[in-house]
Amino acid sequence: MKKIKVLGVIATVVTIFFIAQALVIQWSAPSAIADSSKDYEYLKLFTEVLEIVKKNYVEEVNTKDLIYGAINGMLRNLDPHSGFMPPDAYKEMKIDTKGEFGGLGIKIGIRDGVLTVIAPIEDTPAWRAGIKAGDRIIKVDGEPTKDMTLFEAVKKMRGPKGTKVTITIMRKGWKEFKDFTIVRDIIKIKSVRYKVVDDGIGYVKINQFQEHTADELAKALKALDEKGIDSLILDLRNNPGGLLRSAIEVADQFLPPDKLVVYIKGRSGDKTEYYTRGKRKHYDWPMIVLVNYGSASASEIVSGALKDWNRAVILGVTTFGKGSVQSVIPLSDGSGLRLTTAKYYTPKGISIQNTGIEPDIEVKLIAKNGKGHPILREKDLRGHLPNEQLKGKKEKSKKESKPVVVPVKIDEKEDIQLQRAIDVLKSWRVFKKKVA
Repeated sequence: MKKIKVLGVIATVVTIFFIAQALVIQWSAPSAIADSSKDYEYLKLFTEVLEIVKKNYVEEVNTKDLIYGAINGMLRNLDPHSGFMPPDAYKEMKIDTKGEFGGLGIKIGIRDGVLTVIAPIEDTPAWRAGIKAGDRIIKVDGEPTKDMTLFEAVKKMRGPKGTKVTITIMRKGWKEFKDFTIVRDIIKIKSVRYKVVDDGIGYVKINQFQEHTADELAKALKALDEKGIDSLILDLRNNPGGLLRSAIEVADQFLPPDKLVVYIKGRSGDKTEYYTRGKRKHYDWPMIVLVNYGSASASEIVSGALKDWNRAVILGVTTFGKGSVQSVIPLSDGSGLRLTTAKYYTPKGISIQNTGIEPDIEVKLIAKNGKGHPILREKDLRGHLPNEQLKGKKEKSKKESKPVVVPVKIDEKEDIQLQRAIDVLKSWRVFKKKVA
């Protein structure tokens, strides 16, 4: 068993392709295929089929496309979080991990089949150029975006600082398109937001666990401390996860040194433990962690550690339930392999695979009139890994009479989970005075 205090493992994260971002660590690629005679027989069969297809298929085929397709099919047979990334996707993943890239500064999506601006990021080239939420992107550098994938659009709009890109916009109320020529700049995506939500109550929202998240959090906590807060709400709702190292460093700011945050265990049964090490100041304010069905992976590691050490009250609904670790293995042609290699466990040795972190105080958010989107958890994904701690038992599964629909976005005044957290912290102050 290894006890790890110095985090020498560099992790990477998958961003736009899965609802739950994989908790991943880098890995050295295996040097050779296991020399099993059975393995070679199957490889021979694969080669036979490849040659037959190349020679006899009705149209000419690209060998690389066939190989990539075969690899994709092989990994799809494993679990929902293992996968193959072609060179472009692998490169994009590494860029997103850093939270910093050359581009315009807009969040985009596909709405009604059209490439659409979700929102410009404040103080970026797109924001300064006047791009607005809801704008439809008709062309990028003269190329129509119809049938263009989201990935292709992102690739076209990103680029080196100082270079130009022209996007053709159609806006509601306009009679004709308009071209915007924008100079790319370095876009830094902040993963941490903070403010004082009530008298003496601080609020920190972590959107994703990136390379710089722990540093951003340290600055946020220092600023809130200087404002004189006496309690804290940490919001991990809809945070799909990210870097293992980042999760440890976030927990490090709320737990004293030498506290176990999480351990991982692979097929061999060997355990690797990750401890806080007191690198940064840690704060001991009364604390509530907000979680929901979209809190996954690294979010579950942090909330699980704080719950097991009785450091915070967990409020909301049961989390996503992703308790597996993915290793990212670079391949020889610049592509990458994302492979599930271990499961992780909370300090008390609990696997949350398919079950999630259960809140201390359950508070549900339900969409009004059914307008929203249905929830999805790990146990709903096809091919998900089982939870070995539940062998002989039935996995907890609250069957709903109809799908639970939650709001896509909610105003702070209608956010009953946040308001309940504020009320609990205020109540704590009252009780503390009464027993003093």
